[in-house]
Amino acid sequence: MTEETGYIRRILDGETNLFSFFLERYSRPIYSLIIQLVPNHEDAEELTQDTFVKAFRKLDAFKNDCSFSTWLYRIAYNTAVSATRKRRIVFPVLDENAVGNIPDETIDTFFENDDNEEMLQRLEEAIDYLNPEEKALITLYYMEEKPVSDVASVLGLTTDNTKVKLFRVRKKLYEWIKSKNDEPE
Repeated sequence: MTEETGYIRRILDGETNLFSFFLERYSRPIYSLIIQLVPNHEDAEELTQDTFVKAFRKLDAFKNDCSFSTWLYRIAYNTAVSATRKRRIVFPVLDENAVGNIPDETIDTFFENDDNEEMLQRLEEAIDYLNPEEKALITLYYMEEKPVSDVASVLGLTTDNTKVKLFRVRKKLYEWIKSKNDEPE
C-alpha cells in the first residue's frame, strides 16, 4: 500500500481533514496544467478548486488502476476542457499540410537549441495558439515531465497516439515560430 492509498482509505473512513495532504502535494502542478488550458488566473484558480472538490466527492471511485496523480490530472484536464467549451474559446488554426511536410530532423535540431532566450520566448507565445489537448500534451510531458503512459491516461489516448500527437504538436510549434521569424519586423 502506498502512502497515498493509505490516506485515501483513512479519508474514506471519515478522516476528511487528511485530504489537505493532496491539496498541498498537487495544488501547484494541477494549477500549472489548468493555467495552460484557460486564459486567465482567476478562472484557473477556480477550476483548480473545482478539480479538488470533484476529486474529494469521487474519491470512492478511485480504483487504484493508475496513480492518484494521473487520476487527479484527468479530472483537472476534463474540468478545464469543459470550461473552455462553455466559454467557446476559439483557437487559431495552422495549416496541417505545411505542418506534415516538415522533416523530422529539422524539428529535432530546432528544439535541441533550447538555450536561445528569444526562441524560448517565441515558443511560449506559440503554445498559446494550441488547442487545449495540445497544451495539455506539452504541459504534462515537457513541463510536468510525466511519462507518455501517464499523459495518455490523463487524456484518454493510447500511448502510440500520444507519441504521434506530441510529435505533431512539436511540428506545429516549429511552423508557428518559423512563420513569426519570417515576418518582417
